[in-house]
Amino acid sequence: MIRKAHAEWRGTGKDGNGDLSTDSGVLSKTAYSFRTRFQGEKGTNPEELIAAAHAGCFTMALAFQLQTAGFTPTSLSTEAAVSLDQEGAGFKISKSALTLVADVPGLDQATFDKLAEAAEKGCPVSKVLNAEITLTKTLKK
Repeated sequence: MIRKAHAEWRGTGKDGNGDLSTDSGVLSKTAYSFRTRFQGEKGTNPEELIAAAHAGCFTMALAFQLQTAGFTPTSLSTEAAVSLDQEGAGFKISKSALTLVADVPGLDQATFDKLAEAAEKGCPVSKVLNAEITLTKTLKK
């Protein structure tokens, strides 16, 4: 399986702008720039897209872990917070902090912890990131 995205850029790094598109069409000429990346202007940025990919991948991986163990979640909600830090003259994605809140009937804390940790380790996006990955999890009672 191969998934593709395309980036277009016009102008300099700081004053230029670009757009991102994906083959699925979910992103179609979605704006990104220095301002959307570093100054909170409307649009997207690579770190936000990595955060979305990590949250989605991990949450789906956990759903499969739960299914295999015989549990059906009422809800799984994950936030991924990706940290972009200065490294020399450039930048580095240094961390992806996953925060999970799960509502899974009949699931005990020890099993929940084991399955969530396995999902984090097995998620393909976790495997590709060369960054510290943390996971904070809450099982609703």
